[in-house]
Amino acid sequence: MQCKDDDDDDVDLPEDTICQDVVIIDSELYKNTSSDTYRLSSATIAGDCLIINFGASGCSGSSWEYKMVDSGAVAESLPEQRFLKFQLVNNEDCLAFFTREQSFDIRPLQIEGSNQIILNIEGFSESLTYNY
Repeated sequence: MQCKDDDDDDVDLPEDTICQDVVIIDSELYKNTSSDTYRLSSATIAGDCLIINFGASGCSGSSWEYKMVDSGAVAESLPEQRFLKFQLVNNEDCLAFFTREQSFDIRPLQIEGSNQIILNIEGFSESLTYNY
């Protein structure tokens, strides 16, 4: 499975579908990522894809850039846990509100010797269980 970079807003992915982007593991980027520029309304896992729905103000949302960033830290619990932030770069200065759906390949988050991990996304109240 590979990820592709396209702007397809209709994400509803079955388990064998390619994700739109890949999670980035970077502790510095994680520390410097603010999660207060958007509203995260849902997050689900389908196969190896994390699918999020989010909204923010803007003129059209067409210039938005986004990343899902992992802290690089693994909490030694059973199952192990990882910590994520969604980064939205939004330079649009309008009052309209737009929503998007985006998917991220989460295979880089897998831990050798394990088949399950808990994902904690900042700004989202529920933890997600990723089985692989």
